[in-house]
Amino acid sequence: MLINSDFSRRATVARDQYRWLPSPQPGVERVMLDRVGAEQARATSIVRYAPGSSFPHHVHPGGEEILVLRGTFSEGGAHYPAGWYLRNPPGSSHQPSSSEGATIFVKLQQMSVHDTHRVRIDTRDPNSWRRDGEREICALFASENERVCLQRLPPGMPLFADVIGGAELLVVEGSVVEGAIAYGRGSWLRLPEFSACAIATGWDGATCYIKTGHLSG
Repeated sequence: MLINSDFSRRATVARDQYRWLPSPQPGVERVMLDRVGAEQARATSIVRYAPGSSFPHHVHPGGEEILVLRGTFSEGGAHYPAGWYLRNPPGSSHQPSSSEGATIFVKLQQMSVHDTHRVRIDTRDPNSWRRDGEREICALFASENERVCLQRLPPGMPLFADVIGGAELLVVEGSVVEGAIAYGRGSWLRLPEFSACAIATGWDGATCYIKTGHLSG
């Protein structure tokens, strides 16, 4: 299966374009944002757990990155409410579930074999944030190949310089605009290397998940 699989091209999925598809597990649905492969795929998705749903214990050979958007996501005896960021490195395993229901942003099989870091960050903790001018930044992960953060920005503020080396963003709260097009909460954009962009926050400002560096080369 190939969905937005040419990473040299721009891709966008606005929230009103979501197409929820069933997963192999009852009660778990997903919106496929990009995908290369069948069920065991390199994939970026929005995944929705109905209350009481779960996956059996399984391994992630290429790692897994998660941002909990709503509800509470659980693995084993650990419970992560909305706002938690998780990285499970290549070769790790878990048994995910949600008692109350949850919606998560997930990236699968996109980590380097040298990435051995298990990360757990509560982005609701004020101590996780630092101010950089008018924006606030919550650093989530950084390596030679990628940088991941959440950013809170006031209304009308540009997200990037005119030319960027490739970026991916998910609008967590508020909205961003590009020309006459507005992207509200839940919208996902992938901007390839060397693409020019003029994306700014909307009238209500925005909180965005931003990943850079991983689209270079």
